[in-house]
Amino acid sequence: MDPGRQVFTVDLLERYAAKGRGIITCMAAGNDVILLGTSRGWIIRHDFGVGDSYDIDLSVGRPGEQSIHRVFVDPGGSHCIAVVVGSGGADTFYTHAKWTKPRVLSKLKGLVVNAVAWNRQQITEASTKEVVLGTDNGQLHEIAVDEKDKKEKYIKFLFEFTELPEAFMDLQMETASVINGTRYYVMAVTPTRLYSFSGMGSLEAVFASYLERAVHFMELPGEIPNSELHFYIKQRRAVHFAWLSGAGIYHGGLNFGAQHSSPNGDENFVENKALLDYSKLSEGAEAVKPSSMAVSEFHFLLLIGNKVKVVNRICEQIIEELQFDQTSESVSRGIIGLCSDATAGLFYAYDQNSVFQVSVNDEGRDMWKVYLDMKEYAAALANCRDPLQRDQVYLLQAEAAFASKDYLRAASFFAKINYILSFEEITLKFITISEQDALRTFLLRKVDNLAKDDKCQITMISTWASELYLDKINRLLLEDDTAVDNRNSEYQSIIKEFRAFLSDCKDVLDEATTMRLLESYGRVEELVYFASLKEQYEIVVHYYIQQGEAKKALEVLQRPAVPMDLQYKFAPDLIMLDAYETVESWMATKNLNPRKLIPAMMRYSSEPHAKNETHEVIKYLEYCVHRLHNEDPGVHNLLLSLYVKKEDDSALLRFLQCKFGKGQENGPEFFYDPKYALRLCLKEKRMRACVHIYSMMSMHEEAVALALQVDLELAMAEAEKVEDDQDLRKKLWLMVAKHVIKQEKGAKRENIRKAIAFLKETDGLLKIEDILPFFPDFALIDDFKEAICSSLEDYNKQIEELKQEMNDATHGADNIRNDISALAQRYAVIDRDEECGVCRRKILTVGREYQMARGYTSIGPMAPFYVFPCGHAFHAPCLIAQVTRCTNETQAEYILDLQKQLTLLGGEARKDSNGSLTEESITSMKPADKLRSQLDDAIASECPFCGDLMIREISLPFVLPEEARQVTSWEIKPHNLGNQRTLSLPL
Repeated sequence: MDPGRQVFTVDLLERYAAKGRGIITCMAAGNDVILLGTSRGWIIRHDFGVGDSYDIDLSVGRPGEQSIHRVFVDPGGSHCIAVVVGSGGADTFYTHAKWTKPRVLSKLKGLVVNAVAWNRQQITEASTKEVVLGTDNGQLHEIAVDEKDKKEKYIKFLFEFTELPEAFMDLQMETASVINGTRYYVMAVTPTRLYSFSGMGSLEAVFASYLERAVHFMELPGEIPNSELHFYIKQRRAVHFAWLSGAGIYHGGLNFGAQHSSPNGDENFVENKALLDYSKLSEGAEAVKPSSMAVSEFHFLLLIGNKVKVVNRICEQIIEELQFDQTSESVSRGIIGLCSDATAGLFYAYDQNSVFQVSVNDEGRDMWKVYLDMKEYAAALANCRDPLQRDQVYLLQAEAAFASKDYLRAASFFAKINYILSFEEITLKFITISEQDALRTFLLRKVDNLAKDDKCQITMISTWASELYLDKINRLLLEDDTAVDNRNSEYQSIIKEFRAFLSDCKDVLDEATTMRLLESYGRVEELVYFASLKEQYEIVVHYYIQQGEAKKALEVLQRPAVPMDLQYKFAPDLIMLDAYETVESWMATKNLNPRKLIPAMMRYSSEPHAKNETHEVIKYLEYCVHRLHNEDPGVHNLLLSLYVKKEDDSALLRFLQCKFGKGQENGPEFFYDPKYALRLCLKEKRMRACVHIYSMMSMHEEAVALALQVDLELAMAEAEKVEDDQDLRKKLWLMVAKHVIKQEKGAKRENIRKAIAFLKETDGLLKIEDILPFFPDFALIDDFKEAICSSLEDYNKQIEELKQEMNDATHGADNIRNDISALAQRYAVIDRDEECGVCRRKILTVGREYQMARGYTSIGPMAPFYVFPCGHAFHAPCLIAQVTRCTNETQAEYILDLQKQLTLLGGEARKDSNGSLTEESITSMKPADKLRSQLDDAIASECPFCGDLMIREISLPFVLPEEARQVTSWEIKPHNLGNQRTLSLPL
């Protein structure tokens, strides 16, 4: 304890508090209110909260001298119970802070009340709720008073001792709300016993249950003038209790929420019980029993003589003695008693005239040291106020563990120290005794306790811890050679711990330093593990390749965070290590560029492979070409080069015949280089493939020439492919025929017969005269007699067909001449009432509006008109207007231009009266006539009502765009209804 600072201080509150009403006999306090009872039956109330004070005389109407025996006030300072004892017996009064006249509790007439227990949880300013009273004859009563009723609600008898009738000296009550209702806890003391009552329901039910079961009590020997029971209240809840008994101070903790197995007794709510013997309060002398006491959070205030000794409840030592400044007349009797105000946190002492106030000044400030001296470290830490105090607690714990050689535990405590010992001092402690494990533990705990801002310290300590881990691993390997194979060994355990450490500290460890450290200790696996944590995937993959674990390397490369460049970098090594797994990984990887894998694939392809072995590169390239539709020429060329090297050329031919750009619009049929492919095929003597390439390059002569070296059928098929160029096709077939004739080795007649049979396969493209030059000069004409005759018969047939065609053409020409001559005599009958299809006026009507412009011929006195075979007739101007309106803009301009030219040339009439054209007139036609003919062709080639013009008008809208303005004018627009007039029409 710090002797320079007083925890409890005494101040004189009121020197003559009795106000001449006798001497003070008792006192009670609550919520800054104190009540004093005097020897003449007066109660003096001081309310320091409002600064008020008044006296109440309880001796009125009572004969003889009266004295206040006990006075009680609730924690709120509103309710007061006082007991008056005199020659006329004992009476109990109740008064409220707002009352001016007390109320006598008549049912308690003659009973001396020694103790009152208030229901602190439920009491209010207006109502006391349940209150338990303890009497001098060992009875317990329950009362309840409402301020507005001006009298008690009820007074019930609760309990009475029969076994050992003793007076109740003090009472305390606590309640707890549970699911089923309210649970009551009542503690009562007599001069020799402490009783505990508990139960559910009501107070009456709780005490009624003790008629059938025993009351739990604690009995202590010895006599004491005034047995007291105190609860320490913290935040309106009792925390611990103390009983001033004859044997000592019996105290303990209170836990009203606990429900233990025993339904009875104080086991339900009393814990950590202890007894403070009075012998500890005096050194060597005879023990003196206190006359009164009060309880604070950590201390007992014991009134012994005229002094108050303050005893620490935890260590049971006297820390202070309080002296009181008494008047000379009060010294003889001394301090009468102590009382506490739990609500205000104050204590009071009183003698026969004065009241003293005992104040508490941070009584818990040194409790950490008290607990520390008792080696109750958890409680000491809970009461520490600053880091220095906590460091002292940790230091004692660490030194105790260090002294007992529990170095790991000591390291944990040393790591929590921040100020008292330096980091170097602590590490030297473990280095001196060569405790590497404890040092490592200290470093790890120190890292955990450092703030995140201490990045430099965290990095250095973590690096040191890494080296200690590595040293431990090496020492374990030296001690036990079988540790690597034993899964339960300490070696395996430390490996797991080290990897967990690397995982936790990957962000604070320096990457390069840690990797060099791991490498220097030869911990390749841990190096790979750390590299993987730091996303140094190149190191990880390289390690797996060295170990021959291609599958693990590929799994690393397939992670989303791994750069794609590593795929290409390690592809050559991986495909040589495990081609199947590598190719499968490639096919499963998205956005992989096969072109960048060509070096790896060429390296694999250069190695010898068994005949039945699946060529993995071909498999991957086929996947790229056919599934991924890759268009890279390099990929296609590589696949073609691998096909060429295969013994079976079927795959090569299928590849060459495949149209890779088929799915694209106007796409190419292949992406490989045909010249490169031809060079490869020629080198490897893949003749059929060469023939296909020649044909694909439109080099048909070379294709047929090469095919004749391989297969006659192939050559014939190549020659047949040419369809659009008959000369080239014939030339190719001649090459085939020449080859066939030269290859025949049989008799001459047989040779000629086969050649003639070949002519039939050409479907008449070649004749006997085409192949005759290929036969030797000594061949006899007789051998060709049959073929020549057949050829001559074909020529005769062709001549006859040409003659027939000439006759048909001559006859057709005569028919055309006759038709032209008949056109001059063609006519149509027009009824006099026939109407124009456009203007609906009669065709034969003469009028000025129908006079033709200059340059157009009229027939007699009538306006010009057109009559169509379908029967529709139109005036010439009406027809021109109709056709111009319905046709397109270009045609309309053309018609108007012709009409304009006719107008400029003048209006000469046609020479023939009917306006028809003869064959002779066509040849001698003047420019005006030519224009009229062109105009007729433009407007009268078909009837506008029956021809294409009418069909095209189906797609035109009913309302043309140029008529939009007229349509808009017909819209009905809404007007303001308020301006409209309403006309009522009679029905």
